Amino acid sequence: MDIRDLIEKAIAAMDFAYTPYSNFKVGAALLTKSGKIFTGCNIENAAYSPTVCAERTAIFKAVSEGETEFEAIAVVGGPNGELKETGDFTGPCGVCRQVLMEFGSDIKIISANSVDEYFINTVADLTPKAFGPANLAE
Repeated sequence: MDIRDLIEKAIAAMDFAYTPYSNFKVGAALLTKSGKIFTGCNIENAAYSPTVCAERTAIFKAVSEGETEFEAIAVVGGPNGELKETGDFTGPCGVCRQVLMEFGSDIKIISANSVDEYFINTVADLTPKAFGPANLAE
């Protein structure tokens, strides 16, 4: 996995964010286990509830093209598309963490401010005791 490339693609995806209300742009780049990368940006809506996050945009694009096994997702964001200051990272919201959990608790989440400053957790790290497909298997 080329972490720097994934972060660069997430940064580039921020350019497409539609954020007329919050002006907080987020980009994501999702790496599938087959090696494909799907990008996403956040898309806001005046009614707020229909707003969709960058992570879910990337996931839904991947699933809609038949990909359901994921290795990692890089997430970047900041006001007006400016990456956050050192040590202050943008990470997936709770809903995005739940959507990621659907596809595996071992997916790596790369929260980045640049290609050189990032940290990696798994979905399980950020969503302990989450509800997932295993809960319905009984």
